[in-house]
Amino acid sequence: MEAITIIRSRTVVMPTKDIDTDQIIPARFLTTISREGLGKFLFNDLRLDDQGRINKDFVLNQPDASGCEILVGGNNFGCGSSREHAPWALLDYGFKAVVSTEIADIFTHNSLKNGFLPIVVDTDTHTTLLEHPGMEITIDLAMQKLTLDDGTAVKFPIDAFSRDCLLQGIDQLGYLQQQLAAIEKFEESRSWKP
Repeated sequence: MEAITIIRSRTVVMPTKDIDTDQIIPARFLTTISREGLGKFLFNDLRLDDQGRINKDFVLNQPDASGCEILVGGNNFGCGSSREHAPWALLDYGFKAVVSTEIADIFTHNSLKNGFLPIVVDTDTHTTLLEHPGMEITIDLAMQKLTLDDGTAVKFPIDAFSRDCLLQGIDQLGYLQQQLAAIEKFEESRSWKP
């Protein structure tokens, strides 16, 4: 997992409310346990028409979307069923964070465990981002701060454990592995054995 410290990027804006995990990556592409290669299926049914041709009107198919690492989504982003493939697909496509006023809990937990940063901001900040697609913003995870291109900065919430894991580029297992010496010491010193 790649460590996250500072993300500086232009934004891609998808203002649609209730983007669910099946829109992020349709269920028919969930036949793999590998994180790699899922980016090509990201928003598949929105990026392509019924004939499998590129939908030129879809935001990710626009030239300005190329290279953007921050997605600004509508309210209730990531709702629907639990699937780790959704943050995997976003990461594999090149996104590192999503910003919205509300992000579904299950999607948030899956994202944080897999190195993708879900950021909840206030309505005014969100409205500014929606109205200015392509704005370059900076996300400072250590400071829990999102800064707009005019210098306006807002704090965003994230639990301390997830923040520390993302800053180190580790998941929950990686955190436990860092505690190996303490675990072994406890195992040796305890009076009872399993």
